[in-house]
Amino acid sequence: MKLIRVKDYEEMSDVICDMFVQKLKTLESPIFGLATGSTPIGLYERLIEKYQKNEISFKHVTTFNLDEYVGLSADHPASYHYFMNENLFNHVDIPKERAHVPSGIAEDLDRECQRYEELIRQAGQIDLQLLGIGTNGHIGFNEPGTPFDSRTAVFDLTESTRQSNARFFN
Repeated sequence: MKLIRVKDYEEMSDVICDMFVQKLKTLESPIFGLATGSTPIGLYERLIEKYQKNEISFKHVTTFNLDEYVGLSADHPASYHYFMNENLFNHVDIPKERAHVPSGIAEDLDRECQRYEELIRQAGQIDLQLLGIGTNGHIGFNEPGTPFDSRTAVFDLTESTRQSNARFFN
C-alpha cells in the first residue's frame, strides 16, 4: 500500500483521477473496482469531464462495484446501481454489460454472491480498486470486525452505518 498525502478533497480527486487515466491509457482492457458514497463523486466528475473532452474512453473497461443494498432494484433511486448510472455510467461510453453491480433483489442472495465472485474471477485481476471509508471505519460495507480476506457476501450493517446512510432514504 502506498500512502499519498493531499491537502484537500479536490486534490485527492485529481490525484485519483490521474491514477485511473494512467490505467486507461496504458492497459488494453482495464478492470476497475468502484465504490459509491460521497468519496468518489469528485473522481467520477473528473473522469466524465475527461471523457467529454475526448481524452479517455471506457469502451474496453470492465467494472465491479463493491456492494449493493439488499432489497433494492437497480432502478431504485437509493440503490448503488442507480448511483453509478447517475454519477458515471450514463455519462461515458462504458458498455452496460461490462459495468457490474451485485443484484440487491436476487431470490437467492448467497447464489448471487457466488455468481458475482465468479464474474470477477472470469474477468481477471482488478487493476485498480477504489475504496471509501465509512464514518465507523467500514470499507465497502465490510463493517469493523469483518475479516480482511472476506469475499462478496451479505452483511448486516451496524447501527452507525444505518444512521449515516439514513439520509439517502425516506
